Amino acid sequence: MAGNKARFRTLTGQNSQIHLAFTRWKTGLDRPGYIDRLFTENGPIPMLTLDTKHRYGYEAITPRGIAKGFGDRYLTRISKAANRFGSAAYIRPLAEMNGHWNYYCAYNSNGSYRGSSHSTRNFRRAFRRIYLIMKGGTRADINARLASIGMPPLRVSGDIPENPFVRVVWNPQGYGSPNLARNSANSYYPGDRYVDVVANDLYDIRFKAEWDANLALFRSHPSKRYAIGEWGLWGIDDPAFVRRMASFVRNHPRVEAIVYYTSARGAIWDLGSKPKSLAAYKRYIVPLGG
Repeated sequence: MAGNKARFRTLTGQNSQIHLAFTRWKTGLDRPGYIDRLFTENGPIPMLTLDTKHRYGYEAITPRGIAKGFGDRYLTRISKAANRFGSAAYIRPLAEMNGHWNYYCAYNSNGSYRGSSHSTRNFRRAFRRIYLIMKGGTRADINARLASIGMPPLRVSGDIPENPFVRVVWNPQGYGSPNLARNSANSYYPGDRYVDVVANDLYDIRFKAEWDANLALFRSHPSKRYAIGEWGLWGIDDPAFVRRMASFVRNHPRVEAIVYYTSARGAIWDLGSKPKSLAAYKRYIVPLGG
């Protein structure tokens, strides 16, 4: 879940293991211990979402910039912090990449193209680079792997500790916005070698939730474990949506995590203001496990 862990436990009775946290690009590089706290304060299993937005709101780096290595210093700091954390963690880079509201999407809301610096090709290259850095290894080995896929070497010196316990999540929306074939989820897929978990975000927003798109995404990657990186009720109390989520998990054993968004008091997704959905969550979701 995301938000206040203690409040969510009080509301639902669920002691959630996975806690979703969001970052802004390069935030914490000048603050000792900040990146380490992103892991320790969001345990026992943090799911750290990496964004390209600067803390002041503007775009800090493009997908092409990441692919060329201009973000290596920041990404290496995160990877090393994950190693110091020393136990299971998810890294969720550039989530909802086929949503126009994210800087790293290739298209604007009207379908116009944002240019080669934001192309789906450069997104795929950026994601591969992030994956290799998050997994760690010797500088020589990482550089050899980068060279094999046509990318420049690391722009940092020294080896990066290996992180066998880190799982990298590729998390589009099943249904692109704008809904164009060239903005489909799988247009951004970096390849099986660079993804540990495929995920989707699914919200109930006063109209039909995109269950068909979710199932299509699940089926398109049969060798990968699956997750719902974010799910929730957008200002409505709809227990049927909660029941359907539980049914999806029970009937699809490759699903390893579903992350409710969010437990913040007063938020439009808060289960505390949705008594029917809260009761359904306790009855159908909590028995599935943390």
